[in-house]
Amino acid sequence: MSLRFYDTGTRDVRAFEPLEEGRVRMYVCGATPQAAPHIGHLRSGVIYDVLLRWLRASGYDVLFARNITDIDDKIIAVSAAEDVPWFAVAEGNQRVFTQGYDLLGCLPPTIEPRATGHIPEMVGLMRRLIDKGHAYPVGGDVYFDVKSWADEYGSLSNQRLENMRSAGDTPNESLKRDPRDFALWKGAKPGEPSWETPWGPGRPGWHLECSAMATKYLGPVFDIHGGGVDLIFPHHENEIAQSRAAGDGFARYWLHNGLLTVHGEKMSKSVGNVVLLPDLLGKARPVEVRYYLASAHYRSLMDYTDASLAEAVSAYQRIEGFVTRAAELVGAAPPSPAVPAAFASALDDDLGVPHGLAVLHETVREGNGALASGDHDAVRRHLANVRAMAAVLGIDPLSVQWNRTGEGDLRPVVDALVAVALEQRQAARARKDYPAADAIRDSLAEAGILVEDTPHGARWELKRG
Repeated sequence: MSLRFYDTGTRDVRAFEPLEEGRVRMYVCGATPQAAPHIGHLRSGVIYDVLLRWLRASGYDVLFARNITDIDDKIIAVSAAEDVPWFAVAEGNQRVFTQGYDLLGCLPPTIEPRATGHIPEMVGLMRRLIDKGHAYPVGGDVYFDVKSWADEYGSLSNQRLENMRSAGDTPNESLKRDPRDFALWKGAKPGEPSWETPWGPGRPGWHLECSAMATKYLGPVFDIHGGGVDLIFPHHENEIAQSRAAGDGFARYWLHNGLLTVHGEKMSKSVGNVVLLPDLLGKARPVEVRYYLASAHYRSLMDYTDASLAEAVSAYQRIEGFVTRAAELVGAAPPSPAVPAAFASALDDDLGVPHGLAVLHETVREGNGALASGDHDAVRRHLANVRAMAAVLGIDPLSVQWNRTGEGDLRPVVDALVAVALEQRQAARARKDYPAADAIRDSLAEAGILVEDTPHGARWELKRG
């Protein structure tokens, strides 16, 4: 099966054919950092990281741009409410986003452009639109004229112009030719940051930023544009309108991930159900959180509950348990150069991670069977396949990212000390002093060290969670 994606623009699954053989140019809408990221933001980060990894595993050289909207109405509102500079709000929260992505094993984008660093590109795009009759300046603002693009406006979101409501994106609605026109540029207001343009000082509109940054780094036409389903309208619809009206082909495939709710409700500060990453890290390790966030199909609505997280933790630990035991028996076999065909078929089919995980867990079951029978060759083969699939999902237990059980550089020391305790325990069992042997095991358990007796001798691991 060739790689296929559900394209929101055509509303069907279609074969992926990049503009340039062997190369993919991808843009994903990143954060507007007016606050710390919640797990919905981080789910999006994990989803597009899996896509990036699969494209690379499929042989593509990927140029991945993910923007930072570092000036916005919400950032300005937080700045005023907390009496701190707008740039401090954006920078401080963006660092938390980056830490969250890093903690969950997300690979960095090729480029992470900031809106405030691309004002000249935005001015150039507005000039092109004004010259073509698709935008107009008035009262210090610049607006996109949706009626000038009426035949295509609404195609992504499958809406008709006559059924759309007012954009409601500036306090100067009366200056617009049509209430549905959206702001490309917002004129300067007292106390707000501003930049100079031929039409007066001000700051960029949200939609203009992404079009300018995407085309700067990926070209006038590129392969994939991603983001949450909540961005389809108006953000992505407006990106398409302004870019194509200016003469750019823009994105050829539109991918949108589903949202994340909490116990059936949308996350909201007013409801008090916003879940942040630290809330989950008290219940699961970062790799287990990543497994959880990646486990549902990217287009599906995902509902967070403590029970669903606990199920994901158990599922990941089954993978980890096999990998750990297999590596102890046959060594840390490197990942296979290619993933099993069934796994590849699953991910080629619109990034079907749930089916891919089913293949991964079936391989783990077969590997555990090989461990039980002592078939070292089969163990080695299954371990290599498990690691290859897990690497695509970013959850390989033996990767540098996750092969840190908390003991860090003290592992050799702890290993030596536990080995002495296990020798004492074995000696007690040999002389049939079972109470002494059990006492040693219980003492190790109290210290967070779990001991398991296997046909190959006792093994230990640190208690999880």
